Amino acid sequence: MALLEIENLVVEFQTASGPFRAVNGVSMKVHEREVLAIVGESGSGKSVSMLAAMGLLPWTANVTADKLTFNGRDLLAMPANERRKIIGKDIAMIFQEPVASLNPCFTVGFQIEEVLRVHMGLDKSARRKRAIELFQSVGIADPAERLGSYPHQMSGGQCQRVMIAIAIACNPKLLIADEPTTALDVTIQKQILDLLMKLQADHGMGLIMITHNMGVVAETADRVVVQYKGRKMEEADVLTLFENPKSNYTRALLAALPDNATGDRLPTISELFVDDQVEGAAR
Repeated sequence: MALLEIENLVVEFQTASGPFRAVNGVSMKVHEREVLAIVGESGSGKSVSMLAAMGLLPWTANVTADKLTFNGRDLLAMPANERRKIIGKDIAMIFQEPVASLNPCFTVGFQIEEVLRVHMGLDKSARRKRAIELFQSVGIADPAERLGSYPHQMSGGQCQRVMIAIAIACNPKLLIADEPTTALDVTIQKQILDLLMKLQADHGMGLIMITHNMGVVAETADRVVVQYKGRKMEEADVLTLFENPKSNYTRALLAALPDNATGDRLPTISELFVDDQVEGAAR
């Protein structure tokens, strides 16, 4: 049984000029101990698809699906209070831009302990002990001292590690990482990716990696879903995708990589791919 199963997901936002369809019939599955990468340009609906699955979109969003289940449970039919018990505990997300995602008004220690209080019911002493253990596990130096720091007192890489610690605090079955290395320098990117893969292996989690970095995909993923304009263009195991992509859009993504450049100028995706070349989006 799939850990997360999505069939024909549609997300529309109500706007002054009418409904805008951000996700158009996307389907995918992820299993335990599997790394699924969702790739595509900015605006392709990658993050919106996962936020819809978690029920974290604003009231302006209309979410429908033929199937949206986690561990066999119907997320769409589930009462809001039941869904809140799952989100943050069994399904956790590392949000994009960690500095912006952390609350600047509270210490990072308070923010991680709040998760442990709400979902685990730990007392103050147990929460602090667990928070220190989590900070140690994600490589934060002087963890006991760092619990008293505010987000602005930490670097981008440290804030990303705090976000990861918060996400894994309750040992989730599924971890969603939304562009986890954005705005980090190359050395820190490698450290964060290595950390995520170690945590995924140690805890046996399913991991969904949202990214536009094909290098990250090649290094981390088991399977890949390619999205474009809210549609799923292709799904394949990582080796097949790189060696024998089926969709024109996937071929354009790969051809636009610096390593694949054949001339003095790197072509843009829009030069390599025309939307009407695609006969139909994969479902």
